[in-house]
Amino acid sequence: MQCVVVYDISDDGKRGKIAEVCLDYGMDRIQFSAFLGDLAPTHQEELMLKAQSVLGKLPGNVQLFPICEKDWNARRVIAQKQAASEEGEPDDA
Repeated sequence: MQCVVVYDISDDGKRGKIAEVCLDYGMDRIQFSAFLGDLAPTHQEELMLKAQSVLGKLPGNVQLFPICEKDWNARRVIAQKQAASEEGEPDDA
């Protein structure tokens, strides 16, 4: 089942380790603190247990949203990549 994992963790090291956990499960980064991937229910539970272990007693928020096929197929996406020539150029405001 497609899943989205999002998190808000202030500790840089812990935030990076949560990202590594998501990557270990084959998820793709879709935002700085958001990942998307196909996870079986057992892997969803494992990922959240590992995230809890990484977080320990530090403050933070990790959420996993399973998305059913119907809702996945109804999603809307706008994904534009910045052209290489535009990188670092100031906005024309």
